[in-house]
Amino acid sequence: MSTQTFVLPDVGEGLTEAEIVQWRVAPGDAVAVNDVLVEIETAKSLVELPSPFAGTVGELLVTEGDTVDVGAPIITIASGAGVDAATPATVGQSEHGAPADTADAGEGAVLVGYGTGGHVQSRRRKPAAPAEERVAASVGVVAKPPIRKLARDLGVDLAAVTPSGPAGEVTRDDVVKHASQASVFRNIETPEWGDVREETIPAPARVAPVVAPATPAPDAAGREETIAVKGVRKATSSAMVQSAYSAPHVSVWTDVDATRTMELVKRLKASPDFADIRVSPLLIMARAVIWAARRTPMVNAAWVDAEGGAEIRVRRYVNLGIAAATPRGLLVPNIKDAQDLSMRELAKALEKLTLTAREGKTSPADQQGGTITITNIGVFGMDAGTPIINPGESGIVALGTIRQKPWVVDGEVRPRFVTTVAGSFDHRVIDGDGMSRFIADVASILEEPALLLD
Repeated sequence: MSTQTFVLPDVGEGLTEAEIVQWRVAPGDAVAVNDVLVEIETAKSLVELPSPFAGTVGELLVTEGDTVDVGAPIITIASGAGVDAATPATVGQSEHGAPADTADAGEGAVLVGYGTGGHVQSRRRKPAAPAEERVAASVGVVAKPPIRKLARDLGVDLAAVTPSGPAGEVTRDDVVKHASQASVFRNIETPEWGDVREETIPAPARVAPVVAPATPAPDAAGREETIAVKGVRKATSSAMVQSAYSAPHVSVWTDVDATRTMELVKRLKASPDFADIRVSPLLIMARAVIWAARRTPMVNAAWVDAEGGAEIRVRRYVNLGIAAATPRGLLVPNIKDAQDLSMRELAKALEKLTLTAREGKTSPADQQGGTITITNIGVFGMDAGTPIINPGESGIVALGTIRQKPWVVDGEVRPRFVTTVAGSFDHRVIDGDGMSRFIADVASILEEPALLLD
């Protein structure tokens, strides 16, 4: 029987470190190939690391809460019967000592989470509820399967929801209103997330940090608290500083009569085609941004400092980022090739994206490659903002809260649903006329969504 050492692998995103969140095994436990050993948190997501071989857990070399460099040993496993003796003694590194994306074990099994099978989205395990609780939560409740799934995703007990459907059934709006958070589309003002495939904007020269004078320890009453900067917060802060000091930001905004957008949202909610899909003004905003980006391609471009000199890379596709506030911090997953989606497909993609982000299950792949971002600060009651651009992008659009205000229509003051559309842009890539035209186009769609039919 030989002892194998498993080192922290690079999970395929070029990361240099990760935090040990929770061990799923203990010394003496028997494990099989692909059994989850540990849950780690990188700068981009939570990832479950499976075992590359079968055997018995020997020693846990790091403890929960530790931040470990890629390539560092984290666990030993004594191989059992049936394990190929040719299996290398250290798994997670290449033969040259560099972190490897794949590791063969046993009879050449492909490991879940990394290996030749490509990226697999990680999921945090949830303890199964007792059978009595599951039965009690469903007996006597009338709800369609998609509504039940939404309730599970949001952590809502259907038995506690007051139904409003015509036949006494629980509706989507009933579940969302009962959810612990105010909205499925709970996004925040300053979107940013990790690497994007075209992002080559160099960071400014580092300035020596100013060391604050020593402060006394917190008093016994506990009026002060120290929070370690790591994981998502560490990645976000680094990227925000990089973007703010490398791309010259210019912001523009305009007020919009969004009454017809609200009318369209109401009609879509009543449509059978959208019966099982969350519909909000964010859907119309997303379509408006995609439409406007096609008319002003430079907002979807990127500044690249190449070896031969700076260049502007214009993307003929839209990977639409949606800034989302999650318990783990700010995430900006994006919808790939959003320009090819129908209204219904885009609505489903938005719902899936935001639900997954809220649960902390967004994969690193879903956070890469964005070309332009929307931040829905209106859900926090904010009218407008000047958001920071994602590195590798040249524009970000903020949708303010939509509320009734007095508005002049045909010479008369009438109550209308009014919002503010704001945007920040990289002035190296986009001139003032381009960014103004883009924001005006977005506003025109919110004022008259029928323009999308052109």
